[in-house]
Amino acid sequence: MDKLAVIEATAPIGAQLIADLRLRIVTGALPPGTRLSEKEIATAYGMSRQPVREAFIKLAAERLVEIRPQRGTYVCKINLHEVAQSQFVREAVEADIARLAARAADPGWIETLQAQLRTQSQRVTQGGAVFVELDELFHQTLAAAADRSGVWAHIQPLKMHMDRVRYLTAEEFPLDHLVLQHQAIVDAVAAGDEDAAEASVRVHLRGVLDDLRKVAEMLPHCFDPLPD
Repeated sequence: MDKLAVIEATAPIGAQLIADLRLRIVTGALPPGTRLSEKEIATAYGMSRQPVREAFIKLAAERLVEIRPQRGTYVCKINLHEVAQSQFVREAVEADIARLAARAADPGWIETLQAQLRTQSQRVTQGGAVFVELDELFHQTLAAAADRSGVWAHIQPLKMHMDRVRYLTAEEFPLDHLVLQHQAIVDAVAAGDEDAAEASVRVHLRGVLDDLRKVAEMLPHCFDPLPD
């Protein structure tokens, strides 16, 4: 395991470890089913085993790892119910964000969003983490345009399970349609059409659920068993 790229001297090392392991799990750098060695992680991060043990407990509470007594700690497979719950929360929040952004229809923010769409179109073929990061920036900017940056920060831990699927689907499926969906959102915001902005966001975010069973069937090793 790679060592932390940056360790902030003023920040607790345990918190940084938790954040880094969480990011690796969500992005798929630590795939579902991976066994996590307390000793190896402690060595890689240059710390004692105690903060690693505490990190495992925290991540287990977030349902990202499973601690199996006498057998080890493993990255959880993706649970479809958790993804659906995560998507529900995000859609509810972002629907209102879109309405507020359309109500403001600020030309400066709209130009920023349009510039991001141009970058997305240029990089869509790169797929994977590159596009997910651009998508994340787009939604963060939309929240800022609605003067709800604090809300966006608040929902980050609530959408982790949905994000795990987003990284998987970005590797497995074409992404051009996501740029078109983003364009529909921006067009509605620019027009000051609150209803259309909300509807466009809902269509966009429900796409994860549309792809969910398909990707789960393609990558069964990454998911808890599908219900009959």
